[in-house]
Amino acid sequence: MRALLRLRRRLPLPINTRAFSPSSPSPAPHEIPTVYSFLQPSVFAPRPKPQPPPPPPPTPPAHKTLPVGDAVALEEELLAAVSEDRSDDAWLAFRSLASASLSPSPPAAAALVSHLAAAHHHRLGLKRAFAAAVFLLEKSPHADPVPEAALQAVFTSLAAAGSAAPALALVRALLRCGRRLPGFPAWGSPLIELTRADTGAFVAFLKVFDEACKQMVAEEKSPSAAAAMRPDLAACNAVLGGCCRLLGSVTEAERVLEIMSVIGVSPDVDSFGCLAFLYAWRDIPSRVDELDKLLDALGFSKKIFFKNLISGYLKNCSFESVSSVILRVVEERRVGDSNAFDLESYTEVAQCFVDNGRIRELAQLIIKAQETESLQQSLAVEDSVGFGIVNACVELGLLNKAHSILDEMTAQGASVGLGVYSSILKAYCKEQRTAEAAQLVSEISAAGLQLDAGSYDALIDASMTAHDFLSAFSLFKEMREARLPDLRTSYLTIMTGLTENNRPELMASFLDTVVDDPRIEIATHDWNSIIHAFCKVGRLEDARRTYRRMVFLRYEPNNQTYLSLINGYVSAEKYFSVLILWTEVRRKGADFNHELIDAFLYALVKGGFFDMAMQVIEKAQELKIFLDKWRHKQAFMETHKKLKVAKLRKRNFRKMEALIAFKNWAGLNA
Repeated sequence: MRALLRLRRRLPLPINTRAFSPSSPSPAPHEIPTVYSFLQPSVFAPRPKPQPPPPPPPTPPAHKTLPVGDAVALEEELLAAVSEDRSDDAWLAFRSLASASLSPSPPAAAALVSHLAAAHHHRLGLKRAFAAAVFLLEKSPHADPVPEAALQAVFTSLAAAGSAAPALALVRALLRCGRRLPGFPAWGSPLIELTRADTGAFVAFLKVFDEACKQMVAEEKSPSAAAAMRPDLAACNAVLGGCCRLLGSVTEAERVLEIMSVIGVSPDVDSFGCLAFLYAWRDIPSRVDELDKLLDALGFSKKIFFKNLISGYLKNCSFESVSSVILRVVEERRVGDSNAFDLESYTEVAQCFVDNGRIRELAQLIIKAQETESLQQSLAVEDSVGFGIVNACVELGLLNKAHSILDEMTAQGASVGLGVYSSILKAYCKEQRTAEAAQLVSEISAAGLQLDAGSYDALIDASMTAHDFLSAFSLFKEMREARLPDLRTSYLTIMTGLTENNRPELMASFLDTVVDDPRIEIATHDWNSIIHAFCKVGRLEDARRTYRRMVFLRYEPNNQTYLSLINGYVSAEKYFSVLILWTEVRRKGADFNHELIDAFLYALVKGGFFDMAMQVIEKAQELKIFLDKWRHKQAFMETHKKLKVAKLRKRNFRKMEALIAFKNWAGLNA
């Protein structure tokens, strides 16, 4: 804080101790609407221009007096109407009291105002709440006619309705009546939200904020009360931000900074960020330098400071200053530091430069940044300035402008870093502009650069989506030759795409080319995918050949391997092939389950190989696997209904015995 005060002593401040003296003149009463009479036109509409004063009206008659009993009855009626949600009746009771120059008790007033404010979706209810609150404050200026909770309800409802003028008028009424303000969150926070996008309303709010802070200083004898009224750091930063970003006023911003000092609120990095934006926007380099040194003295991070400097210089269209800040950040970046700017900053830079036709300047900025970045170790491509700017162009939908930056860099004879290429390449792939992507890859190779795995993944995915399988294979080959360690993503992309497009022959060919690469974990399921795909399209010989290749390379077949082959053979009615497969599987052993046993039995019964079918049944009994006899009885009846045992006895006695055994098992002899 001392360092901040030393800075303030060197700054020509527009505020002094008189700003907080009770004798300071108040703003002109016509600046903020203060009409509160519930019989007059609404303050929610813009006020007409001042007219010459009309002739003085005749003296009004004296207020009608009410007996005490009638006043009590009216207050009781008011409370009853509020509790029963009869807003009009409550309002009539209040008007009757007011016409007699009487005020309801604070509890009744609080109930009425809160009730009317809660109906903010009804415009009339909110007008009445505002008028009642101001009337009560004017009627009893030194008492506490409207409790803080009720006032907060009115402010909240006015904020929800977007009614800044009456909200400001209500604060002025509070200040005029001399009573202590409610806590700042009750009125200040809603007003900040209401006025932060409206220059005129925000200027009016600043005056109210100033007066409120005078009152806080005047009540220093009661620290607890002043603390309850005081805005916190977030609120002060919101006010300061409005001065810096909305008004662009150095005078008002430094006034708010002084107010923060007087009420005991210390600025933080966000406070200094607002000032950095303002000083850059208004082109005050001396203040920027002092702020820079102050942050060093306080030990604060400068990330927000630089980010706001860039935004301010862009607001001022000071493109050279923007480039200088970015290059300074690149030079000061230490090993291991993350990117000093986020996508929001780069997007702001790219948009402003492009909108002002500054493609050449963007290219020069990237070239200079690359010269420094080339000397920095372990800098990720995504952390380079080139990637940040070009990626921002891509995100903005300015892909052609991004390529224009690349062309400009080439025209200036500069080497283009991978960060510039990478973002454009991924965008081309995403949009399936494969021709432009292929051309860009050629440029990258000609520049002696090596694509990263992510770029290859995006290219291969685009090629597979476009059914350009040969290009995908070629790119994957380049990945392997470039000795990139992570090949898994692109491998899966190719295999999945070929599976979805029913190209098992390409799957088999591709798998053969990569089967010896230790960077790719090939497992049984990869071979199963090819076998299943071949069987699905009826290419059973290719499926069998793939199975043999799989076994030769010592990949262990599993139940899924056998099921795919069995289902393929059954579909083509090649039951003898199932018999051969059963003999092989039975000899070498397998982890038989119900699905595999059932598939073998069904196929062998359909093929009429009852001796082998009985072997399957014996294996099922051995493993205690349940078999649905009805399913296999149906398979027999569909295929061998006319088969006679007597004829079979003459040809092959062993087969006859197997047939009888199966029929006995299936219950066919009955």
